[in-house]
Order: sequence, then C-alpha cells, then structure tokens
Amino acid sequence: MLALLNGRIAGISGVLGGVLRPIKGDVGWRVAFIAGLVSAPLAYFLVAEVPHVQIDASYTALVLAGLLVGIGSRYGSGCTSGHGVCGLSRFSARSLAATASFMGAGFLTVYIARHFLGI
Repeated sequence: MLALLNGRIAGISGVLGGVLRPIKGDVGWRVAFIAGLVSAPLAYFLVAEVPHVQIDASYTALVLAGLLVGIGSRYGSGCTSGHGVCGLSRFSARSLAATASFMGAGFLTVYIARHFLGI
C-alpha cells in the first residue's frame, strides 16, 4: 500500500533513517509507519495469548547481532525487508544480488556455527 499510495518502498531501515535524518514534509508518514509497527503487536497482545518465546543467546550476542544487521543494512543500501520483500517484488536486480548475498552469508554463518564451532 505504501508503494501504491506514496510511491515509497517499505524498507524499515530506510523508513527509520528518514526519521533520524528528517527532510521537511517527509517525516509524518514515516512516524506513522513506525507507530503502526510498534502498536500492531501491542494491540494483538490485548486480544490474544502471547506465545512463549525462548531465545538461546545472551543479551550481548543479541545486541551485537542487531548492530551488525544495522551496519549491513547501511552498507547494502537497504535491509532485508527492503530488498527481500519490496525489491524482489519489483524485480530489482540490485535487490536480487543483495538478497542472495545476505541469505548466503546467513546460511554459511549457521553452517560454520553448527558444524565447526558447535554453537
């Protein structure tokens, strides 16, 4: 809907980046989009049972992983939602290359972690 109504791509890093470096007249929809991302799960929790989530990683590992994802999204000119969902649906060759790269890196990381490091 964002692409159809506003001509914008719903890549989260780009949406958030536009709030952090505001351009006059371009902030309102970005704040509304982020507010929707935050409020939708909260509304869901009011009407449904919250599923049990178990994460087998330390807070340090989670923070480090989040920082690496943020750095990667800046170097890759977009995040997984921007390239993998929005870019591929527009048949973007750049997004295909980015998605293949981050998926391949993820597969390789899991393989090394599981089979060589025993994590």
